[in-house]
Amino acid sequence: MAVRVLGIDPGLTRCGVGVVDVEPNRTATLVDVTVIRSSPDDTIEKRLLTIATGLTELLDRHKPQAVAIERVFAQNNVSTVMGVAQISGVALFLSAQRGLAVGMHTPSEVKASITGYGSADKAQVGAMVARILKLAEPPKPADAADALAIAICHAWRTGVSGGTLPAARLPGSPDSLAGGLTPAQKAWRAAEAGSRMSAVPRSLKR
Repeated sequence: MAVRVLGIDPGLTRCGVGVVDVEPNRTATLVDVTVIRSSPDDTIEKRLLTIATGLTELLDRHKPQAVAIERVFAQNNVSTVMGVAQISGVALFLSAQRGLAVGMHTPSEVKASITGYGSADKAQVGAMVARILKLAEPPKPADAADALAIAICHAWRTGVSGGTLPAARLPGSPDSLAGGLTPAQKAWRAAEAGSRMSAVPRSLKR
């Protein structure tokens, strides 16, 4: 039976929210994706209310079994960190109100789960999200794709959908996950390898 996960890419100006249904065999289906926005011209309390209202509507409409949030990590921009932390707190509160289990995942964990590589860039993550969900193109803006990636990562890493996954591959670790990657991940990595090979001069291929 599929499990529904709501993923949140927390941000005060743009809060990405993605909802997916994930089967025990790790296949995922898009349910909804959006970005909740608040104006930098508004007071902080009004901005938090705007995001909270949007999250409340999505939680009540889609009724997920689990919620996943990107974990706050260190940045040079203190105001950005504060905004992310504040929205994360709002999301945690709303989830607790509904008795929902919440998973917190670092950016490296999400990237590793989705692409097989913990240092993948946003374009690679977006491309893999589109491939996993069988979309014609990556969701935009990047906050939307990131939210979906967080939701998929949670289902795959925790096994909430009944399936199992190997641990995430972190930056610098060996290719120990090749045998446990999803078909989409294997296809992405094969395409990447082909691109690298095509860039090698013919004289070096002989």
